[in-house]
Amino acid sequence: MHNVRVKSGGTQAMLGSGVTSTSTGAWIYKDSPDATYFASVTGTGAVTATVVIEVSNDGTNAASTVMGTITLSGTTTAADGFTSQGAPWKWVRARVTAVTGTGATVQTTQGV
Repeated sequence: MHNVRVKSGGTQAMLGSGVTSTSTGAWIYKDSPDATYFASVTGTGAVTATVVIEVSNDGTNAASTVMGTITLSGTTTAADGFTSQGAPWKWVRARVTAVTGTGATVQTTQGV
């Protein structure tokens, strides 16, 4: 018989306190096959950002298939996200592939 551990109610920043240019966060161990991913961009005037959630089973090499892409666009702020259900990847990281706007800062969190 296998032990089952359920973790719920936690969030973890994937890009530290936020980034202002294209950047790749560190690998984060994913405690659950079910998780949420949320990104926001804040700045002055028109702001945009694209965040890719990458996955791995070894915490070193990213799979060529990404878990998801979050595309943000708005005035002063924009936010969006997605859920993953039954995705058994053990490691995830956020990669900001684009960010525009005066003072634009991108933040990404994982919730389990």
